[in-house]
Amino acid sequence: MEIKDLLIFQSVAHHGSISKAADELCYVQSHVTARIKSLESNLKTELFHRHSRGTTLNSEGKKLLHYSEKILVMLDEMEKAFQDSNSPSGTLEIGTVETVINLPSILSAYCRNYPNVDLSLTTDVTKELIHQVLNRKLDGAFVAGFNQHPEIEQVEVFQEKLVLISNNEHISFEDLKRKPLLVFSKGCSYRAKLESWLYDEGVINASVLEFGTLETILGSVKSGLGISLVPQSTVHQLEQNGAIHCHKIPDKYSNISTFFIWHAESYVTSTMEKFIDTVQEFAAVDCSL
Repeated sequence: MEIKDLLIFQSVAHHGSISKAADELCYVQSHVTARIKSLESNLKTELFHRHSRGTTLNSEGKKLLHYSEKILVMLDEMEKAFQDSNSPSGTLEIGTVETVINLPSILSAYCRNYPNVDLSLTTDVTKELIHQVLNRKLDGAFVAGFNQHPEIEQVEVFQEKLVLISNNEHISFEDLKRKPLLVFSKGCSYRAKLESWLYDEGVINASVLEFGTLETILGSVKSGLGISLVPQSTVHQLEQNGAIHCHKIPDKYSNISTFFIWHAESYVTSTMEKFIDTVQEFAAVDCSL
């Protein structure tokens, strides 16, 4: 069995199509078909259901996909380990929640010091980012309200205060509680804090509107659509301009920390090590303020 056969297998599994896999890998279709048949011959089992629309993994194929992902991740880590140097290069895939106020400064400093690194950024909610780090889909991620996990290393980047926001400075808390919640999807730490506060206040089955971006949430709050819970640092200017109003809630629900996390068993390349160093430098500055 050859590594390239596993790469071909993964591409066919991902696309559900021999022809699309061939296009992605720049092979002729007959070569892809031959390599899949060779793989099935070596393993003495079929890996796909063939049909008019393409291919679908069968149970044996799903089993091989699980193992092949592990093998290829380890191969990638092995190559990175031997290519390491004091001048990092290659790719670094980082995830983040939308509200990391210091993120542009962190990324700018890293890219300025290590210009040969191809840095990519994925935005999602905390729960999904943790899942992607655990499954080694991301090298690391900035998450909010993280609890310790045995398979994850962490660095606290900074602490923040969450505030309840609305478009009405004089609205009572009782009226605020009846407003729709403008939030990210489930798995967002800010949403969990807001729902926890409302539940403890006796509000059950509150109306919820989910949004994909912080900008949309803030715009909807400004228009009077509902309320949200966000880091105070992200709305400081809007508050100064009178576009939104901040309402304090108890520390139990408003105190939150942002962490940078990575898989504890992943090999820490120099590319990743330098990124962690950069994060820690900004964390040290924040703690000294």
